[in-house]
Amino acid sequence: MQGLRTINRALSAALTLMGLVGAFVLLSVSPASAGENTFVEVTPSSVQAGGRVQVRASCDNDNNRQATVQSDAFGQLMLRPDRGFLTGSVTIPGDKQPGEYPVDLRCDNGQTASTTLTVLNMASPSKGPATGGGGTAGGRGTGSLLVLGGVALVATAIALGMAGGRRRTGAGS
Repeated sequence: MQGLRTINRALSAALTLMGLVGAFVLLSVSPASAGENTFVEVTPSSVQAGGRVQVRASCDNDNNRQATVQSDAFGQLMLRPDRGFLTGSVTIPGDKQPGEYPVDLRCDNGQTASTTLTVLNMASPSKGPATGGGGTAGGRGTGSLLVLGGVALVATAIALGMAGGRRRTGAGS
């Protein structure tokens, strides 16, 4: 019975933590804004050098004309009207130095907005070590074993919960 309570507390704590992390992520993602309806946002806001980003903007309800976005990360980009917003995409040069780069929107109506793009430059290995042909590897990967173990753990927790509930109701009658 004590083990079941411990499992329930652990599951409750894990779900609470996942909820808090989700709320933090949702609250921390917001476009940079200059006016009520003027903004620019870059997705993703952090990108590996050589990666592609999408830019979405609004020029205070004047989104039927083009606007420009300028950044040292990628140069100048012309945004075009698309479903009520101004959009465009651009590839970050592969040799761009890592760092934070301002992204500045300039609208035809004089409105401006700015946000930040973080360029990453993480070196990745060109090839793995020469360790052989893998002749001793098993037929089933560890990923499927982990999934089966997780399913077994959840099934055991459910079974223990049901057994504890039956025992409790049986003792009270």
